[in-house]
Amino acid sequence: MDIRSLLARFADSRYVQDGVLRLTDLHLKAGQPPRYRLDDALVRLEDDPVLDAAALEEAIREFVGGERLKQLEQDPRSDIDVGYGGSDETRRDGLSFRVNVFQDRDGPAVAVRVLPARVPEVEQLGLAAEVAEQIVSQRHGLLVVTGVTGSGKSTTVASILRRIGRERPVRIITLEDPIEYVLEGEQAMISQRELGTHMDTFHQGLRSALREDPDIIFVGEMRDRETAALALTAAETGHLVLSTMHTRDAKGAVTRLVDLFPSERSREIASQLSFGLNWVLAQKLVPRAGGQGRVAAIEVLKNVPAIANMIRNGRWHQIYAGIEGHRRDGLITLERRLFEMVEKGLIRSDDARGFANDPAQLV
Repeated sequence: MDIRSLLARFADSRYVQDGVLRLTDLHLKAGQPPRYRLDDALVRLEDDPVLDAAALEEAIREFVGGERLKQLEQDPRSDIDVGYGGSDETRRDGLSFRVNVFQDRDGPAVAVRVLPARVPEVEQLGLAAEVAEQIVSQRHGLLVVTGVTGSGKSTTVASILRRIGRERPVRIITLEDPIEYVLEGEQAMISQRELGTHMDTFHQGLRSALREDPDIIFVGEMRDRETAALALTAAETGHLVLSTMHTRDAKGAVTRLVDLFPSERSREIASQLSFGLNWVLAQKLVPRAGGQGRVAAIEVLKNVPAIANMIRNGRWHQIYAGIEGHRRDGLITLERRLFEMVEKGLIRSDDARGFANDPAQLV
């Protein structure tokens, strides 16, 4: 089976709705037919035959090459993340891919995520216009985009960075795993670095970036204490730092950052975060009411003085109420966002309840 023909389906007009790709992922495993994620459901398309081991190995060689494949064969506990440019057909449509190759009990398996050619404008992310403008105008501090895997965090960050790069003469350094969107700034100078190719760890790359006169740094993920500490320091010392996390809501991102550090440092880190944090965007992709495609629902936490006071004093249980009570400042809970989307006919009420963190608050 030709892997390029499988990837070409991502560019098939049958799976595009209002310019948005409905196919988001391709999964390959020996002994199974290829399966795609279509509108959040895993499906088999066009009666594709079962993949045998030889066809899967050929696909992996196409993605990662021989040397990287040896790494996986020598250490079954490892996995490989690479960017892939795609076939001639998908390149014509501007698509590229993020590929993860790993081992399970049956042998190698592959997960392919499509990276859409069109990065949406910030105003198309589902943010209020004034919030979008404030975010792209920010000069320093920490912006966290959080959500589960596949919730569109990378797209949101790319949209923000692309707008900044187009409008401001700044130095932007990104640290990614892997590079997903190629960013070109009309006014900005942008350097994109990839984990495993240009640096060994995020915190090593961030430490290096701080010596390279950046105005803006994007750290692909704050997954360890060292990276978080450097990101907070960079945000406090006049840089704009963007990063992603994996939590279900904005409050969870704040508490996760504090919990990365020993308990005896909790008050210190909470205080540092209360001064350095600017925004937390917590997002989920919800099926559209028409049944085709998904739309982002974004919870917005802005570090207004009342929220900063809650963070500084560890009053995590009050953050949700703090967001709800400062809607005039652009803050909004996920539940209120979902309610508004139901009222506008964008999503169904059943889906709103299913994706809400607290369905009882859907009023």
